[in-house]
Amino acid sequence: MLEKKTIEYEKAVLIGVMNKDQNEEKVTEYLDELEFLTYTAGGEVCKRFVQRIDLPNPKTYIGSGKMLEVEAYVKSNDIGSVIFDDELTPGQQRNIERQLKCKILDRTSLILDIFAQRAQTSYARTQVELAQYEYLLPRLTGLWTHLERQKGGIGMRGPGETEIETDRRIVRDRITLLKKKLLKVDKQMETQRGNRGALVRVALVGYTNVGKSTIMNVISKSDVFAENKLFATLDTTVRKVVIGNLPFLLSDTVGFIRKLPTQLVESFKSTLDEVREADLLLHVVDISHPNFEEHIDSVNQILTEIKSSDKKTIMVFNKIDQYEHKTIDDDDLITEKTNKHFTIEEWKNTWMRRVGDRALFISALNKENLEEFRKRVYDEVRDIHITRFPYNNFLYPEHLDEY
Repeated sequence: MLEKKTIEYEKAVLIGVMNKDQNEEKVTEYLDELEFLTYTAGGEVCKRFVQRIDLPNPKTYIGSGKMLEVEAYVKSNDIGSVIFDDELTPGQQRNIERQLKCKILDRTSLILDIFAQRAQTSYARTQVELAQYEYLLPRLTGLWTHLERQKGGIGMRGPGETEIETDRRIVRDRITLLKKKLLKVDKQMETQRGNRGALVRVALVGYTNVGKSTIMNVISKSDVFAENKLFATLDTTVRKVVIGNLPFLLSDTVGFIRKLPTQLVESFKSTLDEVREADLLLHVVDISHPNFEEHIDSVNQILTEIKSSDKKTIMVFNKIDQYEHKTIDDDDLITEKTNKHFTIEEWKNTWMRRVGDRALFISALNKENLEEFRKRVYDEVRDIHITRFPYNNFLYPEHLDEY
């Protein structure tokens, strides 16, 4: 009889700071997300440390007293990784490693590590490798001797394992080589996009883990990998979809996240070209997440960075089956009603009213309101197609239900 394999998670602690920009509620939310990232990378969070500090300590990011507290916990609980929610300078990382004598990661290196796990194709692996080398370049001093003692785990995937003897010159050469390789593939992908003809292009965008791949599977009847983990999708998947008699291209793109490393935005530029060249964006939002409004802002910020914020967009509020709101008893005269108490109907009467018919509320998993979703996408694609080919508009009826 085969023995059932048990997954061993690496023990980790998280560290966040409160300051004028991040109150306690905000830090808790960021650390919740960091814990999910840690779980996705193969780690188990044993404890969180939070310190109120106006300016980060230039040597160890957190204060000396808090550092001693962390050190004592790490030693007594056999902790493998200490993960900071904000990006550390190379000097801070070295100083903290020297004191705690374990792996030190920040949010950027953790996200890079997850990308290294998730990259399936040669192209995605090259993109991730480039981002990792650009992150490691200023951190080479004293890093390789530390890596020699490690045996894998969180933050150890990718070039760190195989390039221990690498010096700055070789790393720079490698970065140059990888950029040339990506440039070559970018041209090939540009040619591929050109060869797709005049079909209307629709791109799914949104925060990570909002259900884009699930929507892709339901609409295109394909089998794109979908999982309740962050960054389940790295490689852009493009499928030809036909609704009614109208064909178009639907692409599923990498999920966005707050504090997305600049190295990743740069190295995944061509992946984001699918967004840049799309005629219509479907901005998918997990309405069941308590901070979905901030997720919308984060996505819009990245869309602005890649010059795609002015594209025609439909807001798709997904996971309505999981949405929960706090209720207030009629005799409760103390509790102030906030957006946490809103029903979906009440949400529709907030800023969402201005979005109008450009907002849809669905559950891709339970297939709720999918017909309305399909009809809305059909109408938008049809309008774009008619604008592009005005002489062919007799082929498309005014409404999908005529088929």
